[in-house]
This record gives sequence, structure tokens and C-alpha cells, in this order.
Amino acid sequence: MYPYQHLFDFTQEVFLHMGCPAEDARLAAEVLLSADLRGVDSHGVARLSGYVRLWEAGRINPTPNIRVVHETPSTATVDGDAGLGLVVAPRAMAIAKQKADQVGSGWVSVKNSNHFGIAGYHAMMALKEDMIGIAMTNASPLVAPTFSTDRMLGTNPIAVAVPAGNQPPFVADLATAAAANGKLEILQRKEKKAPLGWIQTKEGHESTNPNELKDGGALLPLGSDRDHGSHKGYALSAVVDILSAVLSGANYGPWVPPFVAFLPVAENLPGEGIGHFLGAMRVDAFRPAKEFKQHMDNWIGAFRAANVVNGERAVLIPGDPERVTEEIRMIQGIPLLPPVERDLESLAQRFSIKL
Repeated sequence: MYPYQHLFDFTQEVFLHMGCPAEDARLAAEVLLSADLRGVDSHGVARLSGYVRLWEAGRINPTPNIRVVHETPSTATVDGDAGLGLVVAPRAMAIAKQKADQVGSGWVSVKNSNHFGIAGYHAMMALKEDMIGIAMTNASPLVAPTFSTDRMLGTNPIAVAVPAGNQPPFVADLATAAAANGKLEILQRKEKKAPLGWIQTKEGHESTNPNELKDGGALLPLGSDRDHGSHKGYALSAVVDILSAVLSGANYGPWVPPFVAFLPVAENLPGEGIGHFLGAMRVDAFRPAKEFKQHMDNWIGAFRAANVVNGERAVLIPGDPERVTEEIRMIQGIPLLPPVERDLESLAQRFSIKL
């Protein structure tokens, strides 16, 4: 187990050595470690070496000029200047919140960015101001749409955070693929098989090989196949791609640059970088915030009291598992798999930092 503060300090030092300004390094470390705290281990420090490799390949700008290139009172398009998505997305969400504070809601589409960590962090930024937060991003094309063998879409997550009163907030944070690619990477490190319905071979046959993507296979949309609703997961992923990238001027569909630095970026790209879409809605733009949160408590309480199937203790509210995991890991520390430890040790040697 690694104490949170130790991993935070180490991660911040890595971003500083990449040339990030102190405030950006702190923010990037906070966003990245939020994934480890919440149990989303695929998107935390396990990704740190990937960001370093992208920086070494010249695909991440450590000192970006993040700017608004188009706006109205309630909307904006932000150019991330090839910066860390871990920094670009929170800056864009701050703009969305500012607009929501002024006119009731704010919507920001982002281009020319990079991988932004877990979507939930950015959506949850709205909670303290009694706002509903929404965050989504497109990603490297690893998912085949229903009836296809071609990798056309990313795992394209959607997160929605809703404030409550006495109850913890509602926080839905989900990939629109059957599973995020990071979960396959965890299975690879553990040398375990993938469940059926997560991945297909390059010919379109179901597979349990977590290395299938390396052989030309593809992840499946949420729902896995047509009979189980994969067309719905495909549609949700497409919505994320359009709002994040077609709307902002980022790359979309099969042209989204890969997260791994060793794969080449496609030629004749239609846009710039990857894209995000962030939104904030002031609750009191719809009804008094206190009244709304009382009813959210009532809503959450009703679901917690719902009858459960045999073998289950209670109905969970979106955000419950992550919140409990965060409470435990802040006290007990964050577990890292041996391959992740080796990655961090390599970075420690690379930058002469103590892990």
C-alpha cells in the first residue's frame, strides 16, 4: 500500500520534470490520483508513464496556452493547445461553471487536448456550487460499432454528478463500451482472462483474450451484442464523439490520436487533438436548491430501500462504491500492481525522484 500523499508528491514531481508549471503539476496530480482513490485503477498512476511517453514524443505541450476561441453567454469552445487533458478539462469546467453562475447553465466543448483521466472528477467539480456537472470525452478508437469489425470509436465515457442534501451526491461515471481498455490492461497485468462480451477478434468473433486488441481485435459497445442492446451503447458513444469533437473541432471517430506513443498518428486529420464536452447547470435555475436536494435525498432513500435479489445486501446508488473506496484508501493507502510499481520505479530513475 502506498500512502496517498506519497503518490501525490511523486506524481507532481514527474509533471514538474516534464516542464509543467507548479500549479498545473499540482492539478494534474490531483486529477490523476483521484482515479486511484476512487478505485478506478486503470486511469490513475498506471497511466503516468503513458503521459511521459506522449510528452517525449512531442504530443503533449507542458505549458499550453488554454484559451476560449468562440463563445456566447452560455457556451464556449476551448483550444487546449495540446496540453495535458488533466489540466485542460478542469480549466474548461471552470469556464462552464462561471457561465452557469451568470446565466443558469454553461456548456464547453474542447479541442486540441489529451486524455483527461476519469470523467467523474470533472463532473464533480460542479457539486460544491449546487450545480449538476456533466463531463464526457472521446478517446482512441478501440471500439467497433454494432455489426462492424472496424475500430471506430473510443470507450467515450459519460459522467453526471448531482448534489444531494444529507445523502452523498449521485455520481454516475461510465464508459460507453462494455469495458474500458484500462480494465483489459489490468487483466493483462494479472494474467487473467476477460469476460465474454467485452472484446471480439479481428474477424468479429467473441474472445476472452485480454491481449486481443494487439492482434487487431476490438472492444465491444456497452451491451456487447445487438440482442443485448449494443446498438444503444454504440449510440451513446457516438453522442459523446459528436459533442466532444465534431462540435469543437477535435478529431473524431477513427482519427482520434492513440494514447500510446508508439502508434503513429493518422495523416490528414480532420481536427486537432482529442475533444471533451463539459457542462454545469445551476440547480436554482430550475427550482430552489434546498428543495431540490431534499427531493434528491428522498429519491436516493427510496432506491436504497428497494427490495434486493437474493445474495445482495442493498441497491447501490451511482457513486457509492467509489466513495467508500476513497474513504478506505485515504486511510489504508493505495494498492499498486507489480507492473505499475515497476513503471513508477522506472520513472523515478528517469527523473531522479525518490518513490
